[in-house]
Amino acid sequence: MALSILNNIPSLVARNDLEVTNQSLQRTLFRLASGSRINSGADDAAGLAIADGLHANVTALQQSARNASDGIGALQVADGALSQVTSLLNRAVTLATEAATGTVSNSQRAALDAEFTAIKAQIDQIGQNTTFNSTSVFTATTTTIFLSDAVSNGSIGVTVGTLSSSGLGISSDNLQTQTSAQQALTDINNAIAQVAGMRGTIGASINRLQAVVNIINDQVQNLTAAEDGIRGADIAEEVSNLSKYTILNQTGIAALAQANAAQQLVLRLLQ
Repeated sequence: MALSILNNIPSLVARNDLEVTNQSLQRTLFRLASGSRINSGADDAAGLAIADGLHANVTALQQSARNASDGIGALQVADGALSQVTSLLNRAVTLATEAATGTVSNSQRAALDAEFTAIKAQIDQIGQNTTFNSTSVFTATTTTIFLSDAVSNGSIGVTVGTLSSSGLGISSDNLQTQTSAQQALTDINNAIAQVAGMRGTIGASINRLQAVVNIINDQVQNLTAAEDGIRGADIAEEVSNLSKYTILNQTGIAALAQANAAQQLVLRLLQ
């Protein structure tokens, strides 16, 4: 190759190669520091779009699982309250059975009826004051549990129903006479069956929402794995690249130094 002092071609080649090596080294360091293979759109534009879409799916599904879990929580509150109502009604059965026998005096029936009245009032209070997140639990309005995967939307409707002594058919009952106590006993047993039916419906809704949570969690797991496969850096590969580009960087600097020094050999022709 002819000697020239106008341009140092070997130096330009070495400098360009060193720049490419430095870019690769910097990209490798970014991946090792972040754990992500894609740190900018330039790394993998298509992969970034897919990974971001998967991440949106995961985020929406995670919130949907929380929505369903909140629905389960509200239903469990209702079920717990109904459990207490069943206990109250069982006590009412005892009172009505005692008042229905002929060996009890009217004054004693009055005392039994006073406790029965308190039980009915307590049932009304449970129906009115039981809340979840400041919202009444016992309502005829259907509660909509919103579910989304960021692509399509859906919902599950849950209805608990109202709760009151009137709705259970015992508000007008009393234990003041033997006959009225016997009628009250029949109505109380019907109320117990009605509460059991409500708890059965609530239990079915809880199981449905729990199944939804389980399915969503499986989807989140699979989508997260897919996103990680696209976005995640292969650490073993990047460590290997780090060694390679570090060595190339050092040899590139040495080659650039030699290329710059080689042109000085032209001075020897003048000696």
